Amino acid sequence: MTTDSPELDDQVEDRRLPAQPRPTPRSDVRVRFCPSPTGTPHVGLARTCLFNWAFARHTGGTLVFRVEDTDAQRDSEDSYLALLEMMTWLGFDYDEGPGVGGPYPPYRQSQRKADHLDVARLLVANGFAYPSYSTPEEVEARHRAAGRDPKEGYDNHDRDLSEAEREAFEREGRTATIRFRMPDEDITFTDYVRGEVTFKAGTIPDYAIVRGNGEPLYTLVNPVDDARMGITHILRGEDLLASTPRQIALFRALIELGIARHVPRYGHLPLVTGDGNRKLSKRDPESNLFLHRDRGFIREGMVNYLGTLGWSIAEDRDVFEPHEMVAAFEPGDVQPSPARWDQKKADAINADHIRRLDPDDLASRLLPYLERAGVLGGNPSLGELGRLQSLIPLLQPRLVVLTDAIPLVAPFYVTGDEVVIEDEARAQLPDNAIEVLDAAVAALEKVPAGAGDLFGVGATWTSATIETALRSALLDGLGLKAKVAFAPVRVAVAGKRVSLPLFESMEILGKHSTMRRLARLRDALDPALGPAP
Repeated sequence: MTTDSPELDDQVEDRRLPAQPRPTPRSDVRVRFCPSPTGTPHVGLARTCLFNWAFARHTGGTLVFRVEDTDAQRDSEDSYLALLEMMTWLGFDYDEGPGVGGPYPPYRQSQRKADHLDVARLLVANGFAYPSYSTPEEVEARHRAAGRDPKEGYDNHDRDLSEAEREAFEREGRTATIRFRMPDEDITFTDYVRGEVTFKAGTIPDYAIVRGNGEPLYTLVNPVDDARMGITHILRGEDLLASTPRQIALFRALIELGIARHVPRYGHLPLVTGDGNRKLSKRDPESNLFLHRDRGFIREGMVNYLGTLGWSIAEDRDVFEPHEMVAAFEPGDVQPSPARWDQKKADAINADHIRRLDPDDLASRLLPYLERAGVLGGNPSLGELGRLQSLIPLLQPRLVVLTDAIPLVAPFYVTGDEVVIEDEARAQLPDNAIEVLDAAVAALEKVPAGAGDLFGVGATWTSATIETALRSALLDGLGLKAKVAFAPVRVAVAGKRVSLPLFESMEILGKHSTMRRLARLRDALDPALGPAP
């Protein structure tokens, strides 16, 4: 399979979802995801893609991925590849587009320019559009002379120019902007999210579809590509609502020209807002999709939370799997009110999905984060992998994001001499820490290591026997409360104030490593022995 840009074939193949033979669509629904490749994918863009993907999969329709890369100054191939990476990570497979092909290529808008200009010429030839020669200064001057707001916008002055006037402007060397002639009638449509919407006649001026330099504008190319590709439904952000009457008018003209078969059904999704109910911008860290992934969000958690931004699977339920959303999603159920990004809720949903993972699956997802943090090398041994597997039951209930595992797991992959005692942990040591550690060592010396200790899990050295020995020595023998008794042991074993369950951790470490850690902290706390090695 190839892309529309041959030099990117290998990169696209690496980043998109594995090719899956798609069944024949069960419905005529055709939706599209058509982002501009600028910057890093943000959560609002991902939410738009999710709703289109869920609708296509719910109806058995077709999802078209089209790249709107006509802004040469802002578009980049890195951003295009980041879009593919986003869709791969979130599982948004598409049926037509770069790397997949389809019946309406090419799927990169920059390669469709000749068709856009042909359509513009047809619109002019049939009276739906016209050349406009007015400069912005002339438009502003006419507004001032008529007592109108000078910033009101284009005044439709050139729509009725005579042929002689046009020729005169041409002789002056003026270049013409091509403008679409808006009909003198109300435009009403039924929006999936907002119900019936009406734009009154005369409220929308004739708008530019081709610049004076001959470059087609988004106002033309987006509807033309939708028409060529047979798009039936358009789900997009509410910030584009004001452009909808323009597109509907253009679609009606394209139908008369035989280019379009129908006007698509629109649904304008609510804005995603941040603090203060302002639109979440690209400058807000919460908006950066990959920052959430780098922090340790998993695909299921992110898809679930994005799905709650304007839509709900049920009044009393927030947590669901992607396939459940596909089964339930209807665009008419999307709410029009702004959807606020709530990081605490997002984290809670992600934690729920981590707890749902199969232990082997969770271990495999943790590996890249542990390797990146230097906890594990790039090619961990079977012993290291086995230790991680043994930690999963302790980790899984405690993780909100995958990076939470790094400080909890790190102490299990260092030798006793390399355990770093953090200042915060050292500060919680009681005054009698040396006495506690001496009693703990004496009690644990009596617990047999067991044959399995070489592998970190002893046959006799178990969490139960460890707990029994320590409770007898520290709680009964020294008369201490558990919080005071076990704090020095925890600091010695993990070097941290917060760690995985103590007795289970000591079992996994094994007797030899545990005893070395206890002895090292005890020696470090004894002034008579000098500073710890």
